[in-house]
Amino acid sequence: MIKNLQFIRELPNPDTIKALMPVPSELKVLKEQRDEIVRNIFSGKDDRFVLIIGPCSADRQDAVLEYLHRLRKVQDQVADKIYIIPRIYTNKPRTTGDGYKGMFHQPDPHQHSDMLRGVLAIRELHLKALVETGFTCADEMLYPENYVYLNDLLNYVAIGARSVEDQAHRLASSGLDIPVGMKNPTSGDNSVMLNAIMAAQHHHTFTYRGWEVHSSGNPCAHAILRGYVNKLGQTQPNYYYEDLLRLQEEYDKFQLTNHAVIVDCNHSNSGKKYLEQVRIANDVLHSCRMQPSLRKLVKGLMIESYLEDGCQKVEDGVYGKSITDPCLGWEKTEKLILELAEQL
Repeated sequence: MIKNLQFIRELPNPDTIKALMPVPSELKVLKEQRDEIVRNIFSGKDDRFVLIIGPCSADRQDAVLEYLHRLRKVQDQVADKIYIIPRIYTNKPRTTGDGYKGMFHQPDPHQHSDMLRGVLAIRELHLKALVETGFTCADEMLYPENYVYLNDLLNYVAIGARSVEDQAHRLASSGLDIPVGMKNPTSGDNSVMLNAIMAAQHHHTFTYRGWEVHSSGNPCAHAILRGYVNKLGQTQPNYYYEDLLRLQEEYDKFQLTNHAVIVDCNHSNSGKKYLEQVRIANDVLHSCRMQPSLRKLVKGLMIESYLEDGCQKVEDGVYGKSITDPCLGWEKTEKLILELAEQL
């Protein structure tokens, strides 16, 4: 035992949680079909544009599910051009470690951490998303060992800017059979991100959940450009035409398969000015029209969006409004998706 650690309880094995909330057999087939679609997009066999879109963090089940039902209707309108992967981010990284850490930590944002309730809550939410809307969704892999609680439900995984240098995240990503997006670090050093992609695309032997395991490599590991912070603490975007061309050149220097990038329209690319996401999304598509090779490289966009514009404090209690980073409201979101489809 470690003196400074209080061991509260052992969390259930993932198989136990899955047995409590199993995926219906007919939806297992749908999950496999969606996995095949997204792999084909990142390998260049399907030219649809990906939108990884949804709340900064999934704070409450009812609002997230309402958002997904609305998103389902829009997806049906643009299905020939856009493939939507909703964001259900249940782990929220914090720069200093303080603040709301997501549904896994706090299934009720107004109460203290309860990770037993949390692991049940995140599986229930992802499962209901599939059952009610047919969406398999995206989540951030903040804790690599927790991926197994959701692996039969997820369509996409993101590795955050603060985790991308971590060996455990890189090696765990090499064993996933769905695309994994590696964000550039907060310093903006693309070589860190590209090294992470290389590690994820290779095979490895490592420890995972108390086992010695061997991975076969993930050919759909790819880049996410999210902007960065310079030495003066100022946010700097990296989504411009020149940034995309530079990434294309850097990709060519690494022995990587399936060159691909998702542009994160918020975070340091927008300076967290959420309304800027509309302009950034259109700017990226303009770059793709200017240079056809960029359209092959840029597989899609990541957008933070919820029912209501902006963000709030937890205690404010506005339904469907982010309690972490500010998000684009629904009306602006729907309009943006339809406009992007017209351009594509």
